Amino acid sequence: MNPLPIFILAIALGATPLLAADPDVIVRTDIPFGNAANVRVQKDGAVTEVRFTPDPHGGPECLWFCFRVCRPHSNGSALGQVRLVLECPETMLGGGRPADFRPVFRPADGDWERTGAPDLIELPDGRRQAAWVLNVAKASLDFAFAFPYGRDEVDRLVKQTGRYWRVDTLGVSQGGRPLLRLSNDYGVAKGDRPGLYLMARQHSGEVSGSWVLDGVLRRFAELGDAAPLVWAVPLANIDGVEQGDYGKDNFPYDLNRAWGNPPMRHETLVLQQDMRRWSRRCRPLAGFDFHAPGASDADGVFAFVHNSEGLPEVTKQAPLWAGVAGESLGSEFASAKFVRSGDYNSRWNTPRFTGFCQEGMKIPGVSFETPYGVIHKTVMTREKYQEVGRRIADALAARAKSMMNKKADKK
Repeated sequence: MNPLPIFILAIALGATPLLAADPDVIVRTDIPFGNAANVRVQKDGAVTEVRFTPDPHGGPECLWFCFRVCRPHSNGSALGQVRLVLECPETMLGGGRPADFRPVFRPADGDWERTGAPDLIELPDGRRQAAWVLNVAKASLDFAFAFPYGRDEVDRLVKQTGRYWRVDTLGVSQGGRPLLRLSNDYGVAKGDRPGLYLMARQHSGEVSGSWVLDGVLRRFAELGDAAPLVWAVPLANIDGVEQGDYGKDNFPYDLNRAWGNPPMRHETLVLQQDMRRWSRRCRPLAGFDFHAPGASDADGVFAFVHNSEGLPEVTKQAPLWAGVAGESLGSEFASAKFVRSGDYNSRWNTPRFTGFCQEGMKIPGVSFETPYGVIHKTVMTREKYQEVGRRIADALAARAKSMMNKKADKK
């Protein structure tokens, strides 16, 4: 059979045109946080087209992607015009509105910046695609779903806050990587300084949570001795972070569904031990976890709280902590429905971090969710994420101080 009529028919039916492969451009995922699947590099005139889908890395959910488009030789010429086509966005967690996607990119030796809104492509069978065209004056281009955050960013935070934060290794991950904790004070046995326990990246692709926690920790460093005693784990699922996983509901256990007794992951065992250690060296007030919602969520920051049956006082306190944070964020950043129940359907109806806080530690637990790219039509930068964190930190510090003042008044 002559192949030409089949090619024409495929185009007429909306299939991907059979462009010529481009041997002068490759895609690499062997970079920090690398993730991409079903990659095809094609030539369309002067434009290099890269088609890809996020790789679930063995889990039931996909969302995160991060890869490098480059010349195979280090001394290659500029890439020129590159068209990046995200296929199957509806298979990403919360990917139903790809118009709100704002990935990030950086050319070689450059800094990360946001793309604009995508060109949306509707295929005849109802599938959609999202595409971005970038003019690249370098021989390589990194492209990711959102601003990455890893060990380098933690190191930068520690350095830029004047070593206010001590860095200690609590143990290792299931993959043998060091699990780090930052603290502004070790406290003392049976100490009375108000204490908060913070963490991010239980779901390793939820990088906006890391940038918010980064802002929280920077603000506490500015407060100095006026800050509560804070212990924080910025990269809880360090294996998933460095492997480029999304990390939501990944097998054998989502880290945020492994907080039972006994814990179902080694990281959770290590974190539970550290929380108990922390609680013996301060007056433990609350635990906070920083996440991100679905891929296209743009309605603002919100908070999940946990209902602990049989513990009405602890359950009542969690929305109060969340509420002061929402007030501090204001309409600029907060969702209209800020405080929400965390009792939603999950693949595992097993204990989460907030449940462990309330039922295991008898302190309120709150999870903050911050969108990846857009909040109320405002395109988020790293500085805006850090501002979200600063406002949350001010609210938490003020509530901690108020609670301690009330305790002192009762004496």
